[in-house]
Amino acid sequence: MGEQGAGKGRNLRKTAESSSGQTKSRSAGPGSARRAKPEEAGASETAGPKKRPGRPESHLAMVRRARRINRELAEVYPYAHPELDFRNPFELLVATVLSAQTTDLRVNQTTPALFAAYPTPEDMAAAVPEELEELIRPTGFFRAKARSLLGLSAALRDDFGGEVPGRLADLVKLPGVGRKTANVVLGNAFGVPGITVDTHFGRLVRRWKWTEQEDPEKVEAEIAAIFPKSEWTMLSHRVIFHGRRVCHARKPACGACPIAPLCPSYGEGETDPDKARKLLKYELGGRPGQRLNPPPDYPGSPAPPLGAD
Repeated sequence: MGEQGAGKGRNLRKTAESSSGQTKSRSAGPGSARRAKPEEAGASETAGPKKRPGRPESHLAMVRRARRINRELAEVYPYAHPELDFRNPFELLVATVLSAQTTDLRVNQTTPALFAAYPTPEDMAAAVPEELEELIRPTGFFRAKARSLLGLSAALRDDFGGEVPGRLADLVKLPGVGRKTANVVLGNAFGVPGITVDTHFGRLVRRWKWTEQEDPEKVEAEIAAIFPKSEWTMLSHRVIFHGRRVCHARKPACGACPIAPLCPSYGEGETDPDKARKLLKYELGGRPGQRLNPPPDYPGSPAPPLGAD
C-alpha cells in the first residue's frame, strides 16, 4: 500500500505569462519551462483560450485539450496526493466516510484520537455509540456517520475477516460507502485506478467542458472514456487539488490560473493577476495544507492539530 504522491521537486510550473500585453501558452512537455515558486504561479489578464468564432469544439479537440490540461496539472502539482491522513486501508476508509460534508482538514484533526481509541474494525464495531459520536462530532453529521462506521466495521469483522476488501463490488456494499469512497480507497490503498467525483472534480470538469453531466456516476463514466485507466487516480488528485487551490466554486482565481489558456470558462472569476493571487489557498497561498502528516515532497507546511488553528 502506498500513497499516490507524484513527481519530484517542490516548485510549481508557471504555464502562462504576459509579455507586452500578449500571452503565450507554454508547452506541456518535460523541461519546456522553468518551474515557478507557488507564489509566482499565475496567468495574465488576457490568458483566456483562443476560440474560433462560430465553430464549436469537436469531441476530438476536447479530448486533446483535456489530456493537455492533465499534463499541465501534473507539472503544476507533481506532489498531488490524497489529502486525508491514513496509515492503512481501514483508516482511509473511515476517514473518507467522515469527509462527507466537511473538509479533509477537519477530518485529519479528528482521526488521531479516533484511531487511538479504535485502531481496528473489531475495536470500532464494539464501540459505545455515544462515545464514538463524541469523538467524531467535529466532522458534523456525527450521528449518521457513527451509524455508518459501526455498520461498516461490523461488516468488515463479520464478512471480510477484519480486512478492507480490495474490490469495488464489495466496498459499495458496506454501510455509508458509495462509489466515490470506494474509488478513493481502491486508488490510494490498493493501487486500483479509479476516478473520484467529488464536488471539486464535478465542478471543474464541467467548467472545462469535458462533460455536461451532473450525476456523479455519469460524470465518472464520461471522464473515464477520455483518459487511459492508468491516469484515473492521479487525474482525480490533480483536479481536486486545483479546485481547492485555484478554481474555487464562488470566485475562481482565473488571473492566477496556470491552465487559463486551455480553459473555456476563463473569466468567470477574478482575472486581475494581483487580485487573483490573493485568492489562492493552501500552499499556493503560503498557508498550511490539509494534512497533519503530509508526504515528504509536499512543498507547504503541515496543518495544525485540533484546537491549534
